[in-house]
Amino acid sequence: MRTVAGTMPDVIPPRVLVVEDEQDIAGLIKHALERSGDASVEIVGRGDEALRAIAGRPPDLVILDLNIPVLSGDEVCRILRQRVETRQLPIIMLTARTSESDRVAGLDLGADDYVTKPFSLRELGARVRAVLRRRKQLVDVGRQPTYQGKHLVADFDAVSIAVDENPVRLTRREFELLRFLVENRNRVLSRDRLLERVWGYDRFIETRSVDVHVGRLRAKLGPAGQQIETVIGLGYRFNE
Repeated sequence: MRTVAGTMPDVIPPRVLVVEDEQDIAGLIKHALERSGDASVEIVGRGDEALRAIAGRPPDLVILDLNIPVLSGDEVCRILRQRVETRQLPIIMLTARTSESDRVAGLDLGADDYVTKPFSLRELGARVRAVLRRRKQLVDVGRQPTYQGKHLVADFDAVSIAVDENPVRLTRREFELLRFLVENRNRVLSRDRLLERVWGYDRFIETRSVDVHVGRLRAKLGPAGQQIETVIGLGYRFNE
């Protein structure tokens, strides 16, 4: 990176891919994020174009409209979450679907956030910053990439989980939940804390969603699932 004596080097902003077929909306998002310095923005208008763009050079975050041609946003999200190399790629869904069931379905599919149209460009910028900030916290130096216990072996960098040498397939949310529990092992984590760090703050998600995901995670982990303890009235703890 070229610098001038006496000055600080330029900071490269995060790369955001906007997948939106309404060009006026896409252009407004690009203008707002680049003007604020939050991101550099690339735009594509179809689901298949999004997958090609991400495969060629993965961005730091995807803003994904659900109602797009060729492949829907739901399908694009599903494909990205199935691929190891994009399983952890942050995604903000952008859509005119406003019902609670739609929001819950989108978040359970693997979205990090869900923004409904019409929306505030200022709020969208804040949500972009929040998602990127949470992502950075997950990859900061000091995060332990591996864990090995009596039954469980987890390589979080390689997205590889095994129990008694048998591979275990987790959803993205279950994976992030396990990682945060393991990183904070022997500590009690409240449901609100888990929602904040694994789901990201969203007023539409209730604490019971944590209980459901913990139950599914325990079942998939078999004997290792017993390490996840319910602390009545407080939350959950991963015991070592």
